[in-house]
Amino acid sequence: MSTSATNTDTLSDNTENTLRTLALFDLDHTLLDVDSDYLWGEYIVTQGLVDEAQYRTANQAFYEQYIDGSLDATEYNEFVAQFLTTLPLTRLHAIREDYIKCEIEPHIRPKALAVLGEHLKLGHDVVIISATNDFVVSAIAERFGIENVNVLATPLEIKDQRYTGKLLDKPNFKEGKIYHLDKWLDKQQAAGISFEKTYAYSDSKNDIPLLEWADVAICVSPDDALHAHALAHRWAVEDWSI
Repeated sequence: MSTSATNTDTLSDNTENTLRTLALFDLDHTLLDVDSDYLWGEYIVTQGLVDEAQYRTANQAFYEQYIDGSLDATEYNEFVAQFLTTLPLTRLHAIREDYIKCEIEPHIRPKALAVLGEHLKLGHDVVIISATNDFVVSAIAERFGIENVNVLATPLEIKDQRYTGKLLDKPNFKEGKIYHLDKWLDKQQAAGISFEKTYAYSDSKNDIPLLEWADVAICVSPDDALHAHALAHRWAVEDWSI
């Protein structure tokens, strides 16, 4: 495996810098050993909250499209959001909390916690940037000590304290991550914050645009396509699997 960006010669403290350092972490199969979006669908099936045959078939089909690179991210996220329209926010939040405790916490990668924690210790700004919807991602990010303002995920629309089943903006997927990141960076710049060094961590070929954007790209237990791309571009490759 290539040398990690977490080595002392590649991570630097910000104490003497006038500009800041930014570390971007993908969520599914990077910080986690599972896909939180797919697992959410399986969870609501096993809890009897949706029709098992219909939902599981569709959820599996969407997941296979994600793996082979043919996923329509808007269509998929609207499919996921339909269940959220059926219940009030308070009930949804209770269901989500049980889901995270039972299905997500056991799959948090210890290496991910260590690396993310090291960035925080060094005073770096840490952002979790995920194609999964913000309903799921925002609550998982709290387990990593990341506040909602530093979470970039596919935004779902809420009106009158209910989910509408629609997206609020573009999916945070592939080049969409750069779109949402640029909007976040504009807000930082307006607050007088700029970044002189950037890191990006991901497992997926879908995040090649994000990894290319960063100064330092770290491929975490990458899929075959990303692994080949990493070798060709001399990007760091690390095994965080559990």
